Order: sequence, then C-alpha cells, then structure tokens
Amino acid sequence: MVLEDHAVAVRDGLIEAVLPRAAAEERFPPSCRRVELPEHALIPGLVNAHTHAAMTLMRGLADDLPLMRWLEDHIWPVETKHVSPAFVRDGTLLACAEMLRGGVTCFNDMYFVAEASLEAALEAGLRSSHGMIVIDFPSAYAADADDYLAKGLALRDRFREHPLVSFCLAPHAPYTVSDASFRKIAAIAAEIDVPVHVHLHETRDEIERSMAEHGARPLARLARLGLVGPSLIAVHAVHLTGEEIALLGRHGASVAHCPSSNLKLASGFAPVAKLAAAGVNLAIGTDGAASNNRLDMLAETRLAALLAKAVAQDAGALPAHAALRAATLGGASALGLASRIGSIVPGKAADLVAVRYEGPELDPCYDPVSHLVYTAGREHVSDVWVGGRQLVSRGNLENSVFSRLKAPTKLWQNTLRGSSRALIQK
Repeated sequence: MVLEDHAVAVRDGLIEAVLPRAAAEERFPPSCRRVELPEHALIPGLVNAHTHAAMTLMRGLADDLPLMRWLEDHIWPVETKHVSPAFVRDGTLLACAEMLRGGVTCFNDMYFVAEASLEAALEAGLRSSHGMIVIDFPSAYAADADDYLAKGLALRDRFREHPLVSFCLAPHAPYTVSDASFRKIAAIAAEIDVPVHVHLHETRDEIERSMAEHGARPLARLARLGLVGPSLIAVHAVHLTGEEIALLGRHGASVAHCPSSNLKLASGFAPVAKLAAAGVNLAIGTDGAASNNRLDMLAETRLAALLAKAVAQDAGALPAHAALRAATLGGASALGLASRIGSIVPGKAADLVAVRYEGPELDPCYDPVSHLVYTAGREHVSDVWVGGRQLVSRGNLENSVFSRLKAPTKLWQNTLRGSSRALIQK
C-alpha cells in the first residue's frame, strides 16, 4: 500500500501512528522533533535474509571460480589461517557500514565466532539475527558439531532478551553436516522455537553428492530428519523439482533468494515464480561480499524481480510490490520477526529508510514502488533509523565507530592478499 502525504510518529523506538500529515500536525505538539522528507519515499528497513558479514574482508579475493573450487581451494584455507574474533569483528563492522548506507536495518548472519559478529552489530546499531553455526569439522572456533552447538546456545542464553538480537540454528550445508547433527538441530529447534538457516540445493554437485552418500536429494534427507517446516530457511534453493517446491509450500518454509551470488558462482536460476505460486515465503539475501561482491539489497531486489520474469518467461512474475515485500516483510517472516519489523504499522519497531526521489535519473515517477525496485539505487538512500535511532543522515553514517575502519581494513587486505598469493602459487 502506498500512502501519500502521510507522517509516521515514533515514540521510544516504536511506531506510534501512521496518519495523514495534517492529522499528525494536529495530534502532536510543535515541540515534538520533526523530520521533513519532501520528495522521499519512506519504506520499512530492508532485511538481508542471508549473509556472511565478516567475509566482507574477502571481497574480490577469489573471483570467477565455481562454488566448490572457490570454497575448498581459496576461502576455507584462508579462513582456517585467519579467522579470529578480531577478523570477524572488523569484517562485520565493515559490512554494517555498507549495509546501513544501502538501507539495510536487519541482517541474518552465518559465520564463525558469532559473538564477535553480534558485538560488532550492536556497536554499529543494526538489528541482527545470528546463526548458531554447526559444521562437522573442527576450526579455530570449535572442535566438533557439539562444541559449535554449545557455543551458539550459550551465546543465545546471554543475549536472548536483547531487543536488537535474535538467533537461528545454522547448519552450514548438507555436505558439511551429518545426519546425527541434523537430528540434534531438529530437536533443539523444536524445543527453543528458532528458525533453521541452511544452504540447500545450491548446486547440482551438492545434489549428486547427496544421492551418492545418502541415497536421497538434500531436501528429502532433511525432510526425513524432521527439518522441513515453517522454521526452515532454505538458502539459494536453485535446483528444485516441482515436488520439492510443493513440499516447501505445504510446510510453510522460507527461501532466502540470493540472485547475484547464484549468478556469480554459476550455480543457476532459482524458480522464484514457482516458489511464490506454491506459497513459499520468499526472502532476499546478498550472501557474503566474497561471492557477490556487494551487500546491496536494493540491487539484489531489482535483480530478483528481473530474473524471476526471465526464468518464468512471464513479465508479471515477482512484480515490484512482491519484490519489495520479499526484501522487507518476507525476510522478517523468515526470521520469526514479522510481529516486530518488516512493515510500517503501529506497534512495530521504527526501522525505517528514506529514499530520495530527486535527480534526472529518477524523473518522472508514476509508481513509487515500481520506481524503488527498478530505478532507485542505494545511492538514493538518505536516512536510516533502527529502533528509532538515526544511523544515517543525508547519506552520512552517524555512528563514530565507522570512522575507525580504514586502518584495520587495510591491514587485513595486506594479510589476506599474501595468503591468497601463497595458495595460488602452491
């Protein structure tokens, strides 16, 4: 719904009212702080439903490679050598700066050392959902799957009441997590009622490997283990049969669609129109900056809408309003946060983004939502609030924490570049 000449009233970080501007001027005294936004659209904060924030430090490190070569030959070796609390904190802060300037107010993270990512997000002021990651091989962070789970659950216990923080169980992928670990995850998810966020059906290789090792396609395996339900967030979901799409729809599952990453890693094209028709909740994610290479949700939303039309051969597939919903309320629903964020209604958190509709590249405008999805870019985001706190003003980051990012980012660049060269030479 598009409302013209309206105002949003905010009190104590929550939306108190949405009403015509004239009514707002009568209802609220002149002493109330007012922000005038002529020639702007005010939208709910964008929800990045899938990313690996700390991997922003690996942006462009190993481009133009297929997924498994990219992971096994470059990303995992670099992570093994360098991932630490400092790496995760610095990378997440860098990601938060980029996301805020593009209108992202909430992100769903899957990465090692989640406590460092969480602390960085809080320092930046963003709302965040953190994956209690599970993977069946050791790292500097944890010794085995049980250790990963224990660390994730302990972190959740510490921060479960924080208004800006939520959690997902985050088994990495079917090819890195055993049946025994998946069963534990299913039991814990049912007990504590959190989403299960997992890479799923991203590549044909993943499916072939699952058939060889488990005698079933990955989604069928997860269904057998009790993981297909309303709490499932299937990330990528590129290679699906009609029966698998129907299964996700029947169980009220969500798909975190990451079109740029799917294209860059040559993974394929997600059947977005068929997923939507089956009743699957569609969310949008950027994936990590190492595989995208931008954390740009407006660009991702535009690409999602355009690709959906080409894949379905239907210009009406994923229209602008549906694409915007996927980037906002769809992501909030996937994360179990729909009652708190994702739309501009009284009682929800004041996670708001103002997009400036000025300049020759934005004239003329006939449909503000269509314009937002197909025409505007993150450079047009002028102001951002999270829980009523203004974090971007006239395109500038307000939080002083971001002013100290340049030096550590340069140090990490030099360190990782040396490791990458050594790997390539080897």
